[in-house]
Amino acid sequence: MSQRLSPLTAPITLDLDGETIPAREGEPVAASLIAAGELLFSRSPKYHRPRGPFCLSGACSHCLMRVDGVPNVPTCRVPARAGMHLERQNALPDARVDLLRAADFVFRSWFNHHEFLAGVPIAEDVLQRVARKLSGLGVLPEKPAPGRAPAVKEEHEVVIAGAGAAGLAAAKRLAERGVTHTLFEREREVGGRLLLGLDPDAPAVWQPASDRLRAGALVVGLFADEARPFLVTVEKDRVHVIFYRALILALGGQPFLPTFPNNDLPGVMADRAVAALIRRHEVLPGKTIACVGDPAAAEALSSVVRKAGGHPVAVGAEPLRAHGLRQVDAVTVRTGDREEKVRCDVIAVCGCTAPSFELARAGGAKVAWEPRAKTFVVEADGQGRTANASLFVAGELTGPKSAGQAAASGVAAAEAIAGGAR
Repeated sequence: MSQRLSPLTAPITLDLDGETIPAREGEPVAASLIAAGELLFSRSPKYHRPRGPFCLSGACSHCLMRVDGVPNVPTCRVPARAGMHLERQNALPDARVDLLRAADFVFRSWFNHHEFLAGVPIAEDVLQRVARKLSGLGVLPEKPAPGRAPAVKEEHEVVIAGAGAAGLAAAKRLAERGVTHTLFEREREVGGRLLLGLDPDAPAVWQPASDRLRAGALVVGLFADEARPFLVTVEKDRVHVIFYRALILALGGQPFLPTFPNNDLPGVMADRAVAALIRRHEVLPGKTIACVGDPAAAEALSSVVRKAGGHPVAVGAEPLRAHGLRQVDAVTVRTGDREEKVRCDVIAVCGCTAPSFELARAGGAKVAWEPRAKTFVVEADGQGRTANASLFVAGELTGPKSAGQAAASGVAAAEAIAGGAR
Protein backbone atom coordinates (compact mmCIF):
# COMPACT_ATOMS: atom_id res chain seq x y z
CA MET A 1 0.00 0.00 0.00
CA SER A 2 3.02 2.29 -0.17
CA GLN A 3 3.21 4.93 -2.88
CA ARG A 4 5.40 7.68 -4.23
CA LEU A 5 4.09 11.19 -3.67
CA SER A 6 5.68 12.47 -6.88
CA PRO A 7 6.33 10.65 -10.16
CA LEU A 8 9.78 9.30 -10.90
CA THR A 9 11.67 11.31 -13.48
CA ALA A 10 14.63 9.63 -15.18
CA PRO A 11 14.18 6.51 -13.01
CA ILE A 12 16.91 3.97 -12.49
CA THR A 13 16.52 0.30 -11.61
CA LEU A 14 17.88 -1.87 -8.80
CA ASP A 15 18.02 -5.66 -8.67
CA LEU A 16 16.49 -7.25 -5.55
CA ASP A 17 16.97 -11.01 -5.54
CA GLY A 18 16.37 -11.09 -9.29
CA GLU A 19 13.46 -8.64 -9.30
CA THR A 20 13.66 -5.20 -10.89
CA ILE A 21 12.92 -2.31 -8.54
CA PRO A 22 12.43 1.27 -9.85
CA ALA A 23 14.27 3.97 -7.91
CA ARG A 24 15.24 7.62 -7.86
CA GLU A 25 18.98 8.07 -8.15
CA GLY A 26 20.55 9.26 -4.91
CA GLU A 27 17.67 8.42 -2.58
CA PRO A 28 18.37 5.89 0.19
CA VAL A 29 18.08 2.33 -1.06
CA ALA A 30 15.69 1.61 1.82
CA ALA A 31 13.35 4.35 0.57
CA SER A 32 13.43 2.85 -2.94
CA LEU A 33 12.42 -0.55 -1.63
CA ILE A 34 9.67 0.80 0.62
CA ALA A 35 8.27 2.83 -2.28
CA ALA A 36 8.11 -0.39 -4.29
CA GLY A 37 6.14 -2.09 -1.52
CA GLU A 38 9.07 -4.13 -0.19
CA LEU A 39 9.13 -4.13 3.61
CA LEU A 40 10.80 -7.52 4.17
CA PHE A 41 14.55 -6.81 4.04
CA SER A 42 16.07 -9.88 5.71
CA ARG A 43 15.70 -12.40 8.53
CA SER A 44 17.02 -12.08 12.08
CA PRO A 45 20.21 -14.04 12.82
CA LYS A 46 19.01 -16.34 15.60
CA TYR A 47 15.29 -17.03 15.20
CA HIS A 48 15.00 -15.99 11.54
CA ARG A 49 12.12 -13.63 12.17
CA PRO A 50 11.28 -11.21 9.34
CA ARG A 51 13.09 -7.89 9.47
CA GLY A 52 12.27 -4.54 7.90
CA PRO A 53 13.45 -0.94 8.33
CA PHE A 54 12.67 0.74 11.64
CA CYS A 55 14.64 3.95 12.27
CA LEU A 56 16.02 4.87 8.80
CA SER A 57 18.80 6.76 10.59
CA GLY A 58 21.50 4.10 10.89
CA ALA A 59 20.79 3.48 14.58
CA CYS A 60 19.32 -0.04 14.25
CA SER A 61 20.21 -3.13 12.24
CA HIS A 62 16.79 -3.87 10.74
CA CYS A 63 17.51 -2.73 7.18
CA LEU A 64 20.75 -4.66 6.63
CA MET A 65 21.18 -6.28 3.24
CA ARG A 66 23.91 -7.65 1.03
CA VAL A 67 24.67 -4.86 -1.45
CA ASP A 68 26.86 -5.53 -4.48
CA GLY A 69 28.44 -8.49 -2.74
CA VAL A 70 29.07 -6.74 0.60
CA PRO A 71 27.06 -8.12 3.56
CA ASN A 72 25.38 -6.24 6.41
CA VAL A 73 25.04 -2.91 4.63
CA PRO A 74 22.56 -0.45 6.24
CA THR A 75 20.42 0.34 3.20
CA CYS A 76 19.07 3.52 4.80
CA ARG A 77 22.57 5.00 4.52
CA VAL A 78 23.36 3.98 0.92
CA PRO A 79 22.29 6.16 -2.04
CA ALA A 80 20.62 4.31 -4.89
CA ARG A 81 22.49 4.03 -8.17
CA ALA A 82 21.66 2.20 -11.36
CA GLY A 83 22.32 -1.52 -11.44
CA MET A 84 22.85 -2.12 -7.72
CA HIS A 85 22.46 -5.77 -6.74
CA LEU A 86 20.58 -6.28 -3.46
CA GLU A 87 20.14 -9.56 -1.61
CA ARG A 88 18.14 -10.42 1.50
CA GLN A 89 20.23 -12.18 4.15
CA ASN A 90 20.03 -15.05 6.67
CA ALA A 91 17.46 -17.20 4.89
CA LEU A 92 17.11 -20.58 3.21
CA PRO A 93 16.16 -20.65 0.36
CA ASP A 94 15.05 -17.00 0.55
CA ALA A 95 13.67 -14.49 3.04
CA ARG A 96 10.07 -14.82 1.86
CA VAL A 97 9.96 -18.58 2.32
CA ASP A 98 12.63 -19.20 4.95
CA LEU A 99 12.77 -22.82 6.13
CA LEU A 100 15.01 -21.77 9.03
CA ARG A 101 12.05 -19.80 10.39
CA ALA A 102 11.13 -23.10 12.05
CA ALA A 103 13.59 -22.13 14.81
CA ASP A 104 11.17 -19.43 15.96
CA PHE A 105 8.42 -22.03 16.45
CA VAL A 106 10.53 -24.88 17.86
CA PHE A 107 12.13 -22.61 20.47
CA ARG A 108 9.04 -20.52 21.08
CA SER A 109 9.87 -19.35 24.60
CA TRP A 110 13.64 -19.68 25.01
CA PHE A 111 16.80 -21.02 23.42
CA ASN A 112 20.45 -20.38 24.24
CA HIS A 113 22.77 -22.24 21.90
CA HIS A 114 25.70 -21.49 24.22
CA GLU A 115 24.19 -23.80 26.87
CA PHE A 116 22.23 -26.34 24.81
CA LEU A 117 23.99 -29.76 25.10
CA ALA A 118 26.96 -28.00 26.70
CA GLY A 119 29.42 -30.53 28.12
CA VAL A 120 28.19 -33.42 25.95
CA PRO A 121 31.14 -34.83 24.00
CA ILE A 122 30.95 -34.55 20.20
CA ALA A 123 27.37 -33.20 20.32
CA GLU A 124 28.60 -29.97 21.91
CA ASP A 125 31.12 -29.32 19.14
CA VAL A 126 28.69 -30.22 16.36
CA LEU A 127 25.92 -28.03 17.78
CA GLN A 128 28.21 -25.02 18.14
CA ARG A 129 29.26 -25.31 14.51
CA VAL A 130 25.66 -25.61 13.35
CA ALA A 131 24.50 -22.71 15.55
CA ARG A 132 27.22 -20.42 14.26
CA LYS A 133 26.35 -21.33 10.70
CA LEU A 134 22.65 -20.64 11.18
CA SER A 135 23.00 -17.45 13.22
CA GLY A 136 25.84 -15.78 11.35
CA LEU A 137 25.12 -12.38 9.84
CA GLY A 138 25.37 -12.72 6.09
CA VAL A 139 28.15 -14.30 4.05
CA LEU A 140 31.68 -12.97 3.69
CA PRO A 141 32.20 -10.34 0.94
CA GLU A 142 32.90 -11.56 -2.56
CA LYS A 143 36.16 -9.61 -2.73
CA PRO A 144 38.52 -7.89 -0.28
CA ALA A 145 37.66 -4.37 0.85
CA PRO A 146 39.61 -1.63 -0.95
CA GLY A 147 42.53 -0.12 0.91
CA ARG A 148 42.07 3.20 2.71
CA ALA A 149 44.15 6.30 2.15
CA PRO A 150 46.20 7.55 5.11
CA ALA A 151 44.27 9.53 7.72
CA VAL A 152 44.16 13.32 7.38
CA LYS A 153 45.07 15.35 10.47
CA GLU A 154 43.39 18.74 10.91
CA GLU A 155 43.50 21.64 13.37
CA HIS A 156 40.28 23.46 14.31
CA GLU A 157 39.20 26.05 16.86
CA VAL A 158 35.58 25.13 17.57
CA VAL A 159 33.92 22.01 16.17
CA ILE A 160 30.20 21.23 16.08
CA ALA A 161 29.04 17.67 15.39
CA GLY A 162 25.48 17.51 14.10
CA ALA A 163 23.59 20.02 11.94
CA GLY A 164 20.09 19.59 13.33
CA ALA A 165 18.15 22.12 15.37
CA ALA A 166 20.80 22.45 18.11
CA GLY A 167 23.89 22.29 15.90
CA LEU A 168 22.61 24.83 13.39
CA ALA A 169 21.59 27.24 16.15
CA ALA A 170 25.04 26.93 17.72
CA ALA A 171 26.78 27.49 14.37
CA LYS A 172 24.63 30.51 13.61
CA ARG A 173 25.39 32.13 16.98
CA LEU A 174 29.13 31.45 16.66
CA ALA A 175 29.05 33.03 13.19
CA GLU A 176 27.29 36.09 14.62
CA ARG A 177 29.92 36.33 17.36
CA GLY A 178 32.80 35.99 14.89
CA VAL A 179 34.10 32.72 16.36
CA THR A 180 35.90 30.43 13.91
CA HIS A 181 34.13 27.06 13.76
CA THR A 182 33.47 24.03 11.58
CA LEU A 183 30.19 22.13 11.41
CA PHE A 184 30.23 18.39 10.65
CA GLU A 185 27.06 16.67 9.43
CA ARG A 186 26.72 13.08 8.24
CA GLU A 187 23.84 13.85 5.85
CA ARG A 188 24.25 15.70 2.57
CA GLU A 189 21.82 18.37 3.70
CA VAL A 190 21.47 20.16 7.02
CA GLY A 191 18.35 20.42 9.16
CA GLY A 192 17.84 17.04 10.79
CA ARG A 193 14.47 16.99 12.55
CA LEU A 194 13.70 20.48 11.25
CA LEU A 195 12.95 18.85 7.89
CA LEU A 196 10.33 16.47 9.28
CA GLY A 197 7.47 18.83 10.09
CA LEU A 198 6.86 17.31 13.52
CA ASP A 199 7.65 20.32 15.74
CA PRO A 200 5.34 23.36 15.75
CA ASP A 201 8.09 25.47 17.36
CA ALA A 202 10.77 24.45 14.85
CA PRO A 203 12.92 27.39 13.69
CA ALA A 204 13.67 27.88 10.01
CA VAL A 205 16.60 25.90 8.62
CA TRP A 206 19.68 28.12 8.57
CA GLN A 207 22.24 27.38 5.85
CA PRO A 208 25.87 27.67 7.05
CA ALA A 209 28.56 29.14 4.84
CA SER A 210 30.07 26.49 2.58
CA ASP A 211 33.54 26.93 4.07
CA ARG A 212 32.13 26.23 7.56
CA LEU A 213 30.16 23.08 6.68
CA ARG A 214 31.45 19.54 6.15
CA ALA A 215 28.46 17.57 4.88
CA GLY A 216 28.69 13.82 4.43
CA ALA A 217 31.04 13.53 7.42
CA LEU A 218 30.25 10.60 9.72
CA VAL A 219 31.60 11.06 13.25
CA VAL A 220 32.84 7.66 14.43
CA GLY A 221 35.00 8.40 17.47
CA LEU A 222 35.84 10.89 20.20
CA PHE A 223 38.98 10.56 22.25
CA ALA A 224 39.59 12.42 25.49
CA ASP A 225 43.36 12.52 25.14
CA GLU A 226 44.90 14.37 28.11
CA ALA A 227 47.15 16.42 25.86
CA ARG A 228 44.90 17.10 22.87
CA PRO A 229 41.36 15.73 22.52
CA PHE A 230 40.31 14.82 19.01
CA LEU A 231 37.34 13.74 16.94
CA VAL A 232 37.46 11.10 14.20
CA THR A 233 35.29 11.36 11.10
CA VAL A 234 34.95 9.37 7.88
CA GLU A 235 34.43 11.41 4.73
CA LYS A 236 34.35 9.77 1.29
CA ASP A 237 35.87 6.60 2.80
CA ARG A 238 38.80 8.55 4.25
CA VAL A 239 39.52 8.98 7.96
CA HIS A 240 40.01 12.49 9.32
CA VAL A 241 41.50 13.19 12.75
CA ILE A 242 40.08 16.49 14.00
CA PHE A 243 41.92 18.28 16.80
CA TYR A 244 39.97 21.11 18.45
CA ARG A 245 39.91 23.65 21.26
CA ALA A 246 36.20 23.24 22.01
CA LEU A 247 33.56 20.79 20.80
CA ILE A 248 29.76 20.95 20.78
CA LEU A 249 28.08 17.58 20.36
CA ALA A 250 24.58 18.01 18.94
CA LEU A 251 23.91 14.47 17.73
CA GLY A 252 20.26 14.35 18.73
CA GLY A 253 18.45 11.17 19.68
CA GLN A 254 17.86 7.77 18.19
CA PRO A 255 14.51 5.95 18.07
CA PHE A 256 14.00 2.85 20.19
CA LEU A 257 11.35 0.16 20.11
CA PRO A 258 8.81 0.03 22.92
CA THR A 259 8.17 -3.47 24.24
CA PHE A 260 5.11 -5.30 22.89
CA PRO A 261 4.65 -8.66 21.12
CA ASN A 262 5.75 -8.70 17.47
CA ASN A 263 7.30 -5.25 17.74
CA ASP A 264 9.99 -6.42 15.29
CA LEU A 265 7.65 -7.09 12.36
CA PRO A 266 8.39 -5.28 9.09
CA GLY A 267 6.09 -2.28 9.03
CA VAL A 268 6.83 -1.20 12.60
CA MET A 269 8.68 2.10 12.20
CA ALA A 270 9.75 5.08 14.25
CA ASP A 271 7.67 8.23 13.82
CA ARG A 272 10.69 10.16 12.55
CA ALA A 273 11.36 7.44 9.97
CA VAL A 274 7.81 7.75 8.63
CA ALA A 275 8.07 11.55 8.58
CA ALA A 276 11.44 11.38 6.80
CA LEU A 277 10.02 9.07 4.14
CA ILE A 278 7.16 11.48 3.51
CA ARG A 279 8.87 14.86 3.85
CA ARG A 280 12.38 14.12 2.60
CA HIS A 281 11.94 11.25 0.15
CA GLU A 282 8.31 11.73 -0.96
CA VAL A 283 7.30 8.17 -0.11
CA LEU A 284 4.14 7.29 1.80
CA PRO A 285 5.03 3.93 3.40
CA GLY A 286 1.40 2.82 3.80
CA LYS A 287 -2.09 4.06 3.15
CA THR A 288 -3.28 3.38 6.72
CA ILE A 289 -0.73 4.27 9.40
CA ALA A 290 -1.30 3.64 13.11
CA CYS A 291 0.31 6.58 14.93
CA VAL A 292 0.69 5.06 18.40
CA GLY A 293 2.56 6.08 21.53
CA ASP A 294 3.07 9.56 22.96
CA PRO A 295 -0.15 11.50 22.24
CA ALA A 296 1.51 14.81 21.30
CA ALA A 297 4.07 13.16 19.02
CA ALA A 298 1.35 10.97 17.50
CA GLU A 299 -0.83 13.99 16.72
CA ALA A 300 2.11 15.71 15.02
CA LEU A 301 2.82 12.67 12.84
CA SER A 302 -0.85 12.14 12.03
CA SER A 303 -0.93 15.65 10.57
CA VAL A 304 2.06 14.87 8.32
CA VAL A 305 0.46 11.57 7.24
CA ARG A 306 -2.90 13.20 6.53
CA LYS A 307 -1.36 15.96 4.41
CA ALA A 308 0.43 13.30 2.36
CA GLY A 309 -2.86 11.58 1.59
CA GLY A 310 -2.54 8.81 4.18
CA HIS A 311 -5.08 7.71 6.76
CA PRO A 312 -3.85 7.93 10.38
CA VAL A 313 -5.53 5.60 12.87
CA ALA A 314 -5.21 4.76 16.59
CA VAL A 315 -3.62 8.16 17.14
CA GLY A 316 -1.96 8.35 20.56
CA ALA A 317 -3.14 4.90 21.63
CA GLU A 318 -0.94 2.46 23.55
CA PRO A 319 0.32 -0.40 21.35
CA LEU A 320 -0.29 -3.83 22.88
CA ARG A 321 0.51 -6.20 20.00
CA ALA A 322 1.44 -6.09 16.31
CA HIS A 323 -0.21 -8.59 13.97
CA GLY A 324 0.98 -10.09 10.70
CA LEU A 325 2.96 -12.95 9.22
CA ARG A 326 5.70 -11.37 7.10
CA GLN A 327 4.73 -7.77 7.81
CA VAL A 328 2.25 -5.69 9.76
CA ASP A 329 -1.44 -5.94 8.91
CA ALA A 330 -2.99 -4.80 12.22
CA VAL A 331 -2.27 -3.60 15.75
CA THR A 332 -4.06 -4.13 19.04
CA VAL A 333 -4.15 -0.91 21.05
CA ARG A 334 -5.51 0.39 24.32
CA THR A 335 -7.27 3.72 24.61
CA GLY A 336 -8.35 4.40 28.17
CA ASP A 337 -10.03 1.20 29.35
CA ARG A 338 -10.87 -0.03 25.86
CA GLU A 339 -8.82 -2.43 23.73
CA GLU A 340 -9.34 -2.90 20.02
CA LYS A 341 -7.65 -4.43 16.99
CA VAL A 342 -7.07 -1.89 14.22
CA ARG A 343 -6.16 -2.72 10.63
CA CYS A 344 -3.13 -0.84 9.29
CA ASP A 345 -0.22 -1.05 6.86
CA VAL A 346 2.35 0.56 9.14
CA ILE A 347 2.70 1.00 12.90
CA ALA A 348 4.51 4.26 13.68
CA VAL A 349 5.74 4.35 17.28
CA CYS A 350 5.81 7.97 18.37
CA GLY A 351 7.88 9.80 20.95
CA CYS A 352 10.30 6.94 21.69
CA THR A 353 13.70 8.59 21.39
CA ALA A 354 16.87 8.07 23.43
CA PRO A 355 19.87 10.47 23.50
CA SER A 356 22.83 9.44 21.34
CA PHE A 357 25.12 9.80 24.35
CA GLU A 358 27.85 7.30 23.45
CA LEU A 359 30.36 9.76 21.97
CA ALA A 360 29.84 12.22 24.81
CA ARG A 361 30.63 9.50 27.31
CA ALA A 362 33.72 8.48 25.34
CA GLY A 363 34.80 12.12 25.47
CA GLY A 364 34.72 12.28 29.26
CA ALA A 365 31.18 13.51 29.93
CA LYS A 366 29.16 11.88 32.69
CA VAL A 367 26.01 9.96 31.83
CA ALA A 368 23.16 9.30 34.24
CA TRP A 369 19.81 7.52 34.23
CA GLU A 370 16.84 9.88 33.96
CA PRO A 371 13.78 8.17 35.52
CA ARG A 372 11.19 10.51 34.02
CA ALA A 373 12.52 10.11 30.49
CA LYS A 374 13.34 6.43 31.14
CA THR A 375 16.66 6.75 29.37
CA PHE A 376 20.29 7.74 29.93
CA VAL A 377 21.17 11.41 29.45
CA VAL A 378 24.38 13.42 29.42
CA GLU A 379 24.95 15.49 32.55
CA ALA A 380 25.52 19.17 31.71
CA ASP A 381 24.78 22.60 33.11
CA GLY A 382 22.47 25.17 31.54
CA GLN A 383 25.10 26.13 28.96
CA GLY A 384 25.94 22.58 27.95
CA ARG A 385 29.17 22.28 29.94
CA THR A 386 30.10 18.71 30.82
CA ALA A 387 32.68 17.10 33.11
CA ASN A 388 35.19 17.64 30.30
CA ALA A 389 35.98 21.37 30.09
CA SER A 390 36.42 21.30 26.30
CA LEU A 391 33.23 19.32 25.62
CA PHE A 392 29.77 20.88 25.40
CA VAL A 393 26.48 19.18 24.55
CA ALA A 394 23.26 20.58 23.10
CA GLY A 395 19.85 19.36 22.04
CA GLU A 396 18.45 15.96 22.92
CA LEU A 397 21.67 14.64 24.45
CA THR A 398 20.46 15.96 27.80
CA GLY A 399 16.92 14.62 27.43
CA PRO A 400 13.78 14.96 25.29
CA LYS A 401 13.33 18.43 23.79
CA SER A 402 11.24 20.11 21.15
CA ALA A 403 13.07 21.55 18.16
CA GLY A 404 12.74 25.04 19.63
CA GLN A 405 14.18 23.93 22.96
CA ALA A 406 17.03 22.11 21.21
CA ALA A 407 17.88 25.25 19.24
CA ALA A 408 17.90 27.31 22.44
CA SER A 409 20.35 24.89 24.04
CA GLY A 410 22.61 25.18 20.99
CA VAL A 411 22.63 28.98 21.35
CA ALA A 412 23.49 28.65 25.06
CA ALA A 413 26.46 26.38 24.35
CA ALA A 414 27.71 28.70 21.63
CA GLU A 415 27.48 31.69 23.95
CA ALA A 416 29.48 29.84 26.61
CA ILE A 417 32.23 29.10 24.08
CA ALA A 418 32.16 32.60 22.59
CA GLY A 419 32.49 34.13 26.05
CA GLY A 420 35.48 31.94 26.83
CA ALA A 421 37.14 32.84 23.55
CA ARG A 422 37.12 36.57 24.24
